[in-house]
Amino acid sequence: MTDDPSCAIPVTADLSRVTVVKLDQPCRDFSEAMKQANDEASRRLGEHMLLSWYDRDRDFESPQHVSECHAESAVPGYVDYALSHGATLMVDIEEGRFVFFYFPVDL
Repeated sequence: MTDDPSCAIPVTADLSRVTVVKLDQPCRDFSEAMKQANDEASRRLGEHMLLSWYDRDRDFESPQHVSECHAESAVPGYVDYALSHGATLMVDIEEGRFVFFYFPVDL
């Protein structure tokens, strides 16, 4: 075993380049949560694209099946996908009940 930090396995995702917004207003369902998240993304980013999301109520994620490759990882697949595709905004609703990742679209 080595103490070299370059060999350390990350325990959590590196969100240092992502603005994390936590919303605690209760939502009835995923559709209501997505509307709240999209409104927040519009306010913060203007034109934007949704990269990935997670719905804990139904245990669904998008893109589908990205977590299959991360079964032994501390970082969920939908998070890794978003970060590797340029996400700059994460909207977390009700402490992880619904999570959305976005990036700005330059027109």
